[in-house]
Amino acid sequence: MEKRIYLDNAATTPLDPRVLESMMPFFSQKFGNASSMHSLGTESKNTLEICRQQISNYVNAGTDEIIFTSSGTESNNMALKGIAFANREKGNHIIVSAIEHDCILNTCKWLETQGFYITYLPVDNTGIVDIGKLGKYISHKTIMVSVMHANNEIGTIQPLEEIGKLCKERNVYFHSDACQSFGKMPIDVQKMNLDLLTLNSHKIYGPKGVGALYIRKGINITPLIHGGGQEFELRSSTENIAGIVGFVKAAELCISEFASETKRLTTLRNKLTESIFSSMDNAYLNGHPTLRLPNNVNIGIHGLEGETIRLLLLLDEEGIAVSAGSACSSNDKNNSASHVLQAIGLNPFEARGSIRISLGRFNTETDIDKFIEVFQQTIKQLNPIFS
Repeated sequence: MEKRIYLDNAATTPLDPRVLESMMPFFSQKFGNASSMHSLGTESKNTLEICRQQISNYVNAGTDEIIFTSSGTESNNMALKGIAFANREKGNHIIVSAIEHDCILNTCKWLETQGFYITYLPVDNTGIVDIGKLGKYISHKTIMVSVMHANNEIGTIQPLEEIGKLCKERNVYFHSDACQSFGKMPIDVQKMNLDLLTLNSHKIYGPKGVGALYIRKGINITPLIHGGGQEFELRSSTENIAGIVGFVKAAELCISEFASETKRLTTLRNKLTESIFSSMDNAYLNGHPTLRLPNNVNIGIHGLEGETIRLLLLLDEEGIAVSAGSACSSNDKNNSASHVLQAIGLNPFEARGSIRISLGRFNTETDIDKFIEVFQQTIKQLNPIFS
């Protein structure tokens, strides 16, 4: 088989060799526990605080407002559950968008069993939340609004500044899951009036198993994990210094290369979409046409909705990796249609029939040319089924 073409970077990204190089000393030489009093421990503690400072700089937060976690999923769980249980006296109402990641939606389902009331904020047919309805839904019992910055399936970018302004005016905490957008878009927690922000590493060419949560100073939040009191007594567990170093190096590379990489990915994405839509009258784009991540393409093909899995397998046989949506959705034993695609107006059949192509740092124009060629050939193999 020729070189594999990986176009599923929204699921995870390969570790950048520069990130791996930065991590290596912390596996075997600088291995101290950051809570230990000896020099090895002090060295790790100093490294941890330098990393915390760097992440805080990238989102315009205070150093003591960043805690490191094991993942975006943990950060999202902590944000919602922590705020819910710490603020029960104020109210029991939480608002989340209808197109949140499963870790938000499943957390909300669990919170409903604990006496909390969840409102699912609708979106339009491009995936943008309805801010007018958000204003109507906020009540005196509302304690939190959570809207992801950019959607993991369709790439649509939300107007966080506008949402944050409304939440601040109504004295409601505002959280955003920025796992897909961090490193691809500027994020300023002050400008966006964010009270909590979820970040993770493995979507930006860093290691898996590392995330972070920004918590605005002064916010009362209940910890999920109790133990030795690490991370300002909010997230006990010995810190993963090697992973955190890799996370920060990955973030540093994304921020430093932001302008050139955004331009490059946008060019490749546009070439891909223009080729597909010029050669296929029955193809359509899911998500916002312009307010979307530079590396995201989510398309449906009228008439081929029932053949999505076969299409993915045929592409995989040719060494091309794309997905049918969120990677986490593959764990759904009920094979449910994408809740994101249904929220933007697709019926369940159509919502099972779309593919997500997500580009990354190591994709080249040659990769895109090859994908277009193989994709068009593969579609021809499927067409006779519907003739």
